[in-house]
Amino acid sequence: MSGQRGYGAQDGFMAQEEDIPGPSSKRLVKDDMAPKKISHLQFGLMSPAEMQRVAEFQVCSRELFSMPSRTPAMGGCLDPRLGVSDKVSSCATCKRKLVDCAGHYGYIRLALPVFHIGFIKHTLTLLQCICKTCSRVLLGDVDRQNHLRRMRNPRTDVLAKQALQKKVAETCKKARACPHCHAANGTVKKLTGLPTFKIIHDRYKPGRHMEDEVEGLVQSLEYAMNLNKDIGNALKVGPSEDLLPTRALELFLKMTDDDCEVLWVDPLIGRPENLILQNILVPPVPIRPSVAMDVGGGSNEDDLTVKLQEIIDVNVALELAMTKGPHTRTIMEEWDFLQVQVAQYINGEMPGLQKPMGMKPMRGICQRLKGKQGRFRGNLSGKRVDFSARTVISPDPNLRVEQVGVPVHVAKIMTYPEKVSRYNIEKLRKRVRNGPDIHPGANLIRMGGVGGFAKSLAFGDRLKAADTLRVGDTVERHMEDNDVVLFNRQPSLHKLSIMSHRVKVMEWRTFRFNICVCAPYNADFDGDEMNMHLPQTEEARAEASLLMGVPHNLVTPRNGEPLVAASQDFLSAAYLLTQRDVFYSYAMFCTLSSYFGDADEQIDVPTPAIFKPVPLWTGKQLFSQMLRPNRNPGQHTLVNFEMQERNYASDLKMKPFCPNDGW
Repeated sequence: MSGQRGYGAQDGFMAQEEDIPGPSSKRLVKDDMAPKKISHLQFGLMSPAEMQRVAEFQVCSRELFSMPSRTPAMGGCLDPRLGVSDKVSSCATCKRKLVDCAGHYGYIRLALPVFHIGFIKHTLTLLQCICKTCSRVLLGDVDRQNHLRRMRNPRTDVLAKQALQKKVAETCKKARACPHCHAANGTVKKLTGLPTFKIIHDRYKPGRHMEDEVEGLVQSLEYAMNLNKDIGNALKVGPSEDLLPTRALELFLKMTDDDCEVLWVDPLIGRPENLILQNILVPPVPIRPSVAMDVGGGSNEDDLTVKLQEIIDVNVALELAMTKGPHTRTIMEEWDFLQVQVAQYINGEMPGLQKPMGMKPMRGICQRLKGKQGRFRGNLSGKRVDFSARTVISPDPNLRVEQVGVPVHVAKIMTYPEKVSRYNIEKLRKRVRNGPDIHPGANLIRMGGVGGFAKSLAFGDRLKAADTLRVGDTVERHMEDNDVVLFNRQPSLHKLSIMSHRVKVMEWRTFRFNICVCAPYNADFDGDEMNMHLPQTEEARAEASLLMGVPHNLVTPRNGEPLVAASQDFLSAAYLLTQRDVFYSYAMFCTLSSYFGDADEQIDVPTPAIFKPVPLWTGKQLFSQMLRPNRNPGQHTLVNFEMQERNYASDLKMKPFCPNDGW
């Protein structure tokens, strides 16, 4: 089985002995709390010896529980030395509880080696590339040295090595005889349509001028053919050599390290013989827990535990069959069944396997890792988190582009831990008095200092809690206006699919935001739902605001196009406002000017475009007013930008007085 082989630290230190006063006078490794940088991770193939070294003991009993006490049986798949799956028991190996002990491995020694379902393709490739008699690679000495030199060249990258390995495989496939021992070699292939794995070698393929070898084979089997007529029928169809796991293991063991490198196999990380399973690891109990049943006192076992039980059953039966020496066919059938059970343990949806009707596929190791619900996508890359909310979105053009409207119901549940200081103690006392039901309030107080405890504000005297609030305590207050939140719409296809907004707590039950921000999220309001996350530290708030804020991500990094820009009715209104024949009275101009400003903002009305018979203002003046609302000396808004549009009458050169209104 493949696994993590090891890692190196870039800033590593040599282990040294050091005199330390106390009960232990020597220590192998110095306590160094400085951060370390992992240089690389190396995955490889574990050898049988390494599996035994990793494991605590050999699992050999098919019994799960000892009766009548119903305790985990020793030497079985639920042995307490492998860890525990309940919160009460302690691990027999490290004497720790489930919280501190991730479990320990065991191993099963297989009576006969079997193929690894995950590496069957690589096994076939290697068998095709080596001589099935002397285990040397099927290349001449000159070609072999050239390929070895190129493989060892540090400048050869992965793509070049891949192309080189493919070229070697094609050359070896065409070889009819070994250049070293001159033995005949043919095509290696896996037989399809069988309930188990069978790899054959077409050594005596017709058309290869091997009549003498075939005749010698027939003569050697003459006595056996007299006893068993099936052998003669098989020889008439065409003789072929079965490459059983034992034969493949024997060939791989005889391969030299240089030949491994020619075939792009690093002998230090994983020798070819490790592709054949001689031992299999038994995973710790905590990752395959036993679930107790409510009725009857029994338990439901995990798929992996059940399959390991079946593997041990078949393995014991195979060992007995080999010891007692019954018919060869019995041993072969048991061996094939063991091969199928081990393959299902690794991959429960093994292709080509005949499954009983109505029986659901077993959840093997591969199924635990791959797919949307697997370990990587389901539990590591994406996982369920606290301090998050999800609801339907709706538009609100009155919000700023960086704001998001949050329902009061959500704001009461999602809290932020604010530390009490002399600057905010009065504010937080008001929050504590309001409690969990009145917004803005607070749900919890965490006392400062060592051994501080949490005090829920849903019970007890909130007035007393507010009066005893001290600097250094932490108050889990409700979400309030201007808090920084992360806003996300799935699928998250680019970095602008999650940005930070400022909260505006509002009534009703939907998230609301400005229509201009629809483009980066690819959102519409036909029932879309979005996620919101509340960062829990000041550092996270600062990072979210500066790196992910909407004002800092107005353009897409793909090509520099603006994504957060006016759209829909914004553009229609801008077009209607600025038409040439549209003018506004004093009252209308002041009304429109008040829409884009705050109520306390000073707005200086500009000189009208038309004085008589009635003072009138244009829509373009309204846009100028938006850029510079007043003539305050402290406000340095210096925008003076003119350009010609597509419909500008350049031949008239009238600039602002263009009859097409194109300036």
